Amino acid sequence: MKPNIIFGPAGRPIDYKGAAYEACSYITKEGLRAYEYQAGRGLRIGQKSANILKEESIKEDILVSIHAPYYINLSAVDEKKLDMSIETLMKTAQVADWMGAYRIVFHPGYYLKNNPSDALAIAKNALNRVISKLDDEGIYDYTFAPETTGKRSQLGNIDEIIELCSSFDCVKPTIDFAHIHARGRGYIQKKDDYNCVLSKLENNLEIDRLHCHFTRIEYTKSGERRHHTFDEIEYGPELKWLLESFIENDWKATIICETPLLDKDALKMKELYESLLI
Repeated sequence: MKPNIIFGPAGRPIDYKGAAYEACSYITKEGLRAYEYQAGRGLRIGQKSANILKEESIKEDILVSIHAPYYINLSAVDEKKLDMSIETLMKTAQVADWMGAYRIVFHPGYYLKNNPSDALAIAKNALNRVISKLDDEGIYDYTFAPETTGKRSQLGNIDEIIELCSSFDCVKPTIDFAHIHARGRGYIQKKDDYNCVLSKLENNLEIDRLHCHFTRIEYTKSGERRHHTFDEIEYGPELKWLLESFIENDWKATIICETPLLDKDALKMKELYESLLI
C-alpha cells in the first residue's frame, strides 16, 4: 500500500545515466515512489519504450505521470496553432496509455489577446474536441491534469483549473504550489494560505489523490522567473506547512519535485514528511 504522500522527480534522476524510460528501478532504490516523465520539449518516445516504462513501473510500484509538451496552447486564437495543440495533446494521451501514466499534465494556454473568460471558453471547447477525437480512436483510459500556471499571462489560475476539471469527468487538477506562489507574487505566507487552496479544491472537486508540483521559486511582478533548490530557503513557498496541512486533513497526494536537484530534493522532501509523522 502506498503512503498517503509520495514523492518523485520531474524527469530522470540527476545521477542516473540510463534511458529515461528505464529509470523506475533507480527511483525505487532511492526510496521514491513517483516519476513524472518529461515530454515538455516534444514527444520523443515510441510505443516499445513506453511499454517498457509501464512494465517497470508496475514491477517497481512507481506511480507514473507524463508532462505534455510546453508549446500546447488550448486557448490559441490562430486556428492552425489550436489544431496543432489539440493534435499534440491527443498524441500525449496515446503515449500516456502506452506507458500507463495516471495523469497527463499540461499547461492550458495563454490569454494573448483574449480576456480570461474567453480564453477559458476556447480551452474548454478545445479539450472537448480532444476528448471526442480520443473516443473516435478508441482511447478511453486517461486522465488529463491541467496545471496551475506561474505567469500572469497564462491561463491557469486556481479558479480556471477548477472550472476545467469540473467540466469533464476525465480531468483532474495538477496543483503547482510554486506557481500559485509566484503568480500571486508571494501568495503563500502561512499555513492557512495552503489551507485556502485545499479547501477550495475540496469544496469544488472530488479528488482521490491530488497531483502536485513543488519547488522553491523566484518571481517578478509578472510571475514565475526561476526554480531554486529545496535548501535555498530565501525563496518560498514553505513545504512544511503544506505537508502539515495534508497530514492534518488526511489528504493523499503525489508531490513531483521540480527543483534543479529533482530526485535529490525529492528525497529531502520525503525526509521532512516522515519527520512530521513521528
